[in-house]
Amino acid sequence: QVQLVESGGGLVQAGGSLRLSCAPSRRTFSTSTMGWFRQAPGKEREFVAAISGIASSTVYADSVKGRFTISRDNAKNTVLLQMNSLKTEDTAGYYCAGGNGGITVSHAVAYWGKGTKVTVSS
Repeated sequence: QVQLVESGGGLVQAGGSLRLSCAPSRRTFSTSTMGWFRQAPGKEREFVAAISGIASSTVYADSVKGRFTISRDNAKNTVLLQMNSLKTEDTAGYYCAGGNGGITVSHAVAYWGKGTKVTVSS
């Protein structure tokens, strides 16, 4: 079974940066849209950012606009999330997501990664 694999999580102080990456377990796997969700303890999983396979159109949650940047490397079939100016409220498990259309809501996601932890300290 193909799965998405995330990496790059860790501990960082507020104001710092991290870069997350996501790649499928099989080189032949591809999706039209990929992105990221996050989930903090006791909270619902929320949309963070997505990028389309056509024209690399991007969309961001209001909470991360201007701070996070999503991009993709089609040759490597990898999606990246550059996170700058991190805040303590960004602390969460971050999950890579893939789908065939819009994936700004969880029910539209066809493939999930198992998550990578991001902790932002004050």
